Amino acid sequence: MIALTTDNLTGINQEGPDTNRPLKYLTATSIIGDRVHNEQEEQMGVIKNMMIDITDGSIKYFIIEFGGFLGMGTKYFAIPFKLLLVDSEKHEYIFNQTKEALENAPGFDMDHWPDTNIHYDRVYEYWSFV
Repeated sequence: MIALTTDNLTGINQEGPDTNRPLKYLTATSIIGDRVHNEQEEQMGVIKNMMIDITDGSIKYFIIEFGGFLGMGTKYFAIPFKLLLVDSEKHEYIFNQTKEALENAPGFDMDHWPDTNIHYDRVYEYWSFV
């Protein structure tokens, strides 16, 4: 086991089904653009960005793009990080909510982002029923 750990530090690609298991770290670029679905396999959107607390370095929430067609009617939603689970088989995320819950959540459009310093509290207030 030590040889494998040491070898992984070389930067050489380790091929095979268990090269990154157990999954522990992901790059921001590998997360942004990932699809989100619920347990019923309904598409819930795409991760467009993430908000990081610069005081402690933790990811607080993801910005998910949902709805719309050809850029019209698209809304963005802030989903607390702890409410998304990694679906490592599909390289997606699971958000265990209904589409209706997401559609009724407070959202915003790309041109009118909320004040992120107060938006965080409102996000957790809305999703506190989870």
